Amino acid sequence: MNYGEIKKCDIANGEGVRVSLFVSGCTHHCKGCFNSETWDFNYGKPFTDDIQKEIINALSHEYINGLSLLGGEPFEIQNQRVLLPFIQKVRNIFPDKTIWCYTGYTLDKDLIKGGKAYCECTDGMLECIDILVDGEFIENLKDISLAFKGSSNQRIIDIKKSAETNTIVLWQNKSRQI
Repeated sequence: MNYGEIKKCDIANGEGVRVSLFVSGCTHHCKGCFNSETWDFNYGKPFTDDIQKEIINALSHEYINGLSLLGGEPFEIQNQRVLLPFIQKVRNIFPDKTIWCYTGYTLDKDLIKGGKAYCECTDGMLECIDILVDGEFIENLKDISLAFKGSSNQRIIDIKKSAETNTIVLWQNKSRQI
C-alpha cells in the first residue's frame, strides 16, 4: 500500500487534534473529490515499517486525540489488508485514543458480509475504529458548514454504540452541526 500524505497535527478530520494518514487507491472517483490524486494506488510513497513507527511516534504526544484514516479509500480491500495490523497495533499501544476512518463505502451495505468492500479484514477494521464517516462525497450535496464531512449524505457513525445496539447510531457532536 502507498500513502499520499501524513498530517501530524490535523484538526479538520475528526474530533480534537489528530494524526491523519491519507492512503492511496480509490475506485469511487467522486466528482469534486478534494484528493483525487490519491485515486491511483501507486500514488505517493510506500507505507513502510518506518512510516508506521513515525505515525506511532506522532500519536504518542499527549495533545493528540487519535488517528484518522482517509484517502484514497482505506476500505479498498488491498488497503484493508495492510491497515488492519497497523490499526490493531495503534489500538493496543493507545487504547484511549480514538480512531476515525473516512470511507465512500456504506457500513450497512458495502462493509457487511457479502458487501462490495467486505473481506477477511473488514470486521477487524471495524472493531478497531471508533467513528466511521461513510458514504461517497456527492458534489451537489457539498456543505462546507458541516463538521467532519463533505456532503450532507455522509454519515458520522459511532461504531462502538452501533455494535452494542446492532443499529446505526450516529455520532453526536454537541459543539457543531453535523
